[in-house]
Formats: sequence, C-alpha cells, structure tokens
Amino acid sequence: MGDAPANIFAAVSAPASRTSELSLFVLAVTGAIFFVVFGLTIVAVVRFRRRDTDDGREPPQVYGSNQLETAWTVVPVLIVLVLALTTARVIQSIQGVTRPANAIDVIVIGHQWWWELRYPGLGIVTANELHVPVSDPLAPTPTWLTLLSADVAHSFWVPRLAGKTDLIPNRVNHMWIAPTAPGVYVGQCAEYCGTQHAKMLLRVYVHPRDEFERWAQAQRQGDPQVPSELDAVVAGRRVFESNACINCHSVAGTVGNGRYGPDLTHLMSRATLAAGAAPLSPETLRAWIRDPNGIKPGAHMPAMKLTEQQIDQLVQFLLTLH
Repeated sequence: MGDAPANIFAAVSAPASRTSELSLFVLAVTGAIFFVVFGLTIVAVVRFRRRDTDDGREPPQVYGSNQLETAWTVVPVLIVLVLALTTARVIQSIQGVTRPANAIDVIVIGHQWWWELRYPGLGIVTANELHVPVSDPLAPTPTWLTLLSADVAHSFWVPRLAGKTDLIPNRVNHMWIAPTAPGVYVGQCAEYCGTQHAKMLLRVYVHPRDEFERWAQAQRQGDPQVPSELDAVVAGRRVFESNACINCHSVAGTVGNGRYGPDLTHLMSRATLAAGAAPLSPETLRAWIRDPNGIKPGAHMPAMKLTEQQIDQLVQFLLTLH
C-alpha cells in the first residue's frame, strides 16, 4: 500500500470532495475571466496596432461611458457575490455537520514538530500516523478530530481527506473526515511553525473496518509487548529507564511516562521516524539516538551522549516495541 499523492482533486472523503468541487468551480469562473480579458487584449492589440497609413495624429479620445462603467462595476460585483455565496454554502456544509453517535473520536495535538494522536474511546496513544476505518457512504462512520496545540500555531492538512484546519494554542478546533477508500494518505502541517515545519509530516492509514479493529486491538495501552528474556533487550530497557528518555517518552509497562515527546509503546508499528523525516529502520533509529539534529536539524530531542554499546542496547529494546 503506497502513499497516495497529496492531490486535492483526487478526493476520497466528503469534506475534501466538497472543497475540490468548489475549487473546480472557482477555477472555471476565473479561467473564463482570464480568457475574456486575454481575448479582448489580443483584439485591441491587433485592431488598434500602428499602421503605415497612420498620419501620426492622436486618435479621438472618449471621456467616460456610463454603459462601460456600469458593466465593469456590476459584473465583478455579481461574480464576487456568486463566489462568496458558493464558498459560504460549502463551508456551512462541512462545518455545520453534527457529530454522529457512531463517530470515532481522535484528539490531535500539534507539537514542534510532530503529531500526538489520542483515541480516548479506545485507550490508544500514538504519533504521526493516524489510523481510521473506511466510511461507507450509505452508512457513514466519520472520524471526528479535536485539534489542539501544545506550543505554537499548526495546521492539520491531508489534501485528499479534508481542507486545512488550524491548531491554535488555548483554543479547541474540530474537523471531520469520512474516507471512502482504503489507502495511505499523506498530509503535513500547513502553518509555518518553526525551523522544521517542512518535516512535520503526517500519514493517514485508512483501513477496512475489520483491519482497523485488529490494529486497535494491537495498540491497546494495557497490552505492551516488551519481551524480557533477552540480555540485550533487558540492558536496553535499563538504558531507557535510567536516562532522561523517560522524562519525554512513554512506554507502557516501564517507568517512562513522559508526554513531551512521542509515545513509544508501539514504535515499531510505524513506518517513519521523526514525523516522516526518515523511514523507520534499525539504522535510522541508531542514527537518530546518536544525533537527532543530523536527521532533523533543530529537533528538540537532545543527543544523549550514550556510548555505542548503550545505543546498540537501547535500539535492541526499541525494536521489540510493536
């Protein structure tokens, strides 16, 4: 299942479909205006070009025309009015929707520079990858998003699923998506939020209902899968619990309960590291721990100055977190 291109004209969710239709309508209107103006300009250039028979005198000047001035005032006003009313209707159709009882609730918290995702009804906490079920158009099961910011202004945008909605400090915003096709849909922060704004990426995994249920079951916070029989894993867990890792990160079943950084309980179930800055693999994980700024300059995670042996042990422990 590959990443779907971020194309607003290939919508697979009701909010994005309405936005896409509005965009096409606006494009058609503005395109028509362009061709009319461009055509009149060509006519004027050709018809009133300088000719060899011109005597050099200035042509007769026309001062004022009530008909023309009325036309170029009324027509633009009507165009703007139509566009404004159409836009308002689409906005109302998206923002005026009442949350249905069968919606899945997700709290999205924007951080510099990653996404915290909490499913309060399912007891799941994850990061940077939003998992939702397919919504049947005949019996919609939308995903209801509550948008919060932990620091500065961010903006949640997955072009094929919905338009942009800002995450503002000390303010609660809401949006919803109802994807109708399984796939992986790419999004990102759409509001400049600091040096690594461009690498605050997001993936939305849309699953068939049974597949989503299996994912949710595997992600239950109360069921951590942290094996303890391997010496390297035990040593790595000790490294995690005895260093500052636990101040920022949580791993269920350990003493780590920090919330400043992503929850790592099911780290290895994710496809990317550092909010999409790099694919998740043992090599990139090792490089990230050794020097986070080497992968994501300006990242708030410090280089822990661990020895190579400690890094290897910590990686072995993290690789067990599925």
